[in-house]
Amino acid sequence: MAIINRKKLSTWKQKIQSGAGDLLNRSLDQHVNLAVTGLSQSGKTAFITSLVNQLINEGHGKPLSFFNAVHEGRYIAAKRVPQPNLQISRFDYDAGMAKLGEQEPNWPEPTRSISQIRLAIRYTPQDSLLKYASQMSTLYLDITDYPGEWLLDLPMLNQSYQQWSKYMTQLLTSQPRAGLASEFLQKLEQLDPLAVISETKLKELADDYTQLLLNFRHDLGLSVIQPGRFILPGEHEGAPVLQFVPFPCFEHLTAADYANADEQSFIAMCQARYQEYREAIVRKFYKQHFVNFDRQIILADCLTPLHSGPAAFNDLQHAIALIMESFSYGKSNVLRRLFAPKIDRILFAATKADHVTSDQHQNMTTLLEQVIIKAKKLLTFDGIKMKTLSIASIQCTEQGKSEYQGKKLSVLKGKRLDNNQIITLFPGSVPAKLPQPSFFSQNKFDYIQFKPMNAIDEHQALDHIRLDQVLQFLLGDKLK
Repeated sequence: MAIINRKKLSTWKQKIQSGAGDLLNRSLDQHVNLAVTGLSQSGKTAFITSLVNQLINEGHGKPLSFFNAVHEGRYIAAKRVPQPNLQISRFDYDAGMAKLGEQEPNWPEPTRSISQIRLAIRYTPQDSLLKYASQMSTLYLDITDYPGEWLLDLPMLNQSYQQWSKYMTQLLTSQPRAGLASEFLQKLEQLDPLAVISETKLKELADDYTQLLLNFRHDLGLSVIQPGRFILPGEHEGAPVLQFVPFPCFEHLTAADYANADEQSFIAMCQARYQEYREAIVRKFYKQHFVNFDRQIILADCLTPLHSGPAAFNDLQHAIALIMESFSYGKSNVLRRLFAPKIDRILFAATKADHVTSDQHQNMTTLLEQVIIKAKKLLTFDGIKMKTLSIASIQCTEQGKSEYQGKKLSVLKGKRLDNNQIITLFPGSVPAKLPQPSFFSQNKFDYIQFKPMNAIDEHQALDHIRLDQVLQFLLGDKLK
């Protein structure tokens, strides 16, 4: 018993020391919790892999010229250290680098749930009070990765099951979703919502709805997917809490019908599971994690929706508007009331800048600015520092010149993701403003997905576009 008690005391002591250390680092402004999110295909895993790689291997590749701590010679080194939250999956940096280092390199496997990695960054302080205490200081950086689809669930915190069903029905009966959703909606309309339904039957309906959401994502290139955990369930995969569907026919129910429904009826089971999902999963995520974030980067792939057509691009705008509800700090905002978050800097990054020629990078940045302009005005008013950049986390193309009809034209050379063929092309122009219908009808933009061309050494800094500017905005003020 004495041995067990000593072990417990030792564990408690370690936890207290760790907590005290984190508190001290925060008090000295020596800790940053950076949240990384983005919708599917935006390149979150590649971004985090490259960000860690740049900090660990600084000086062994393309210089981080716009990162002041490096430019001024005050950056010393960075290393991975054990993460503080032992209940979150570890971001698998080594697996990502292994994929990039294969003889036939490929992109790291995307993460499908929340994960975290911690770095200790050693530097020489210059302007802060720390320079009087030590010649070297350490900034602890926690990078937390979570799916942007989870943020799309935020409006559910303010919606009843009936309100959410109405919203989903509006989406499902509008183009471009209506064509794929018609058969599923017919199944729901044939149900008696007050009749008892088996768990097996409800699971079948939820599976159909999940497949429909996946089709929206992969076949139509759409971004607004609710509930987000239906396609990215994380640790809740297979749980009954992810087995409910929207009901499109509430107008046929009276208040008495709804109130007196058997607890095992279709409508009562869906409502109970919706409420459990909203409270136990969505709200819990924000309480446990979101409240701790200091800085946020939101990755957006604008190129794929431009290639897919106006419906996909409009849906991207809708999705980003929903995501921005998470960062709207007005007094009426649900997060302000519930959790008082403290994010003070947000970076919006238009990813895959290496998939267009360099003369189009400014247009990429301006286009994303147009997509977020309403939210940006609100956040700027609330004193949140914001920046928009076009970036490539891992540059996988080469740029050159080619002659076409007697004119020099900027072109890209890269290896196609779908068939490994090395091609040279001009992908077209990115609009600097929100695209008009004529942009899509004229087929001016030819987006090809590329993969890394050559195997990458894990001890070499990855080629990138503007990650040094990303680091300066997100960490520069902490490394003074």
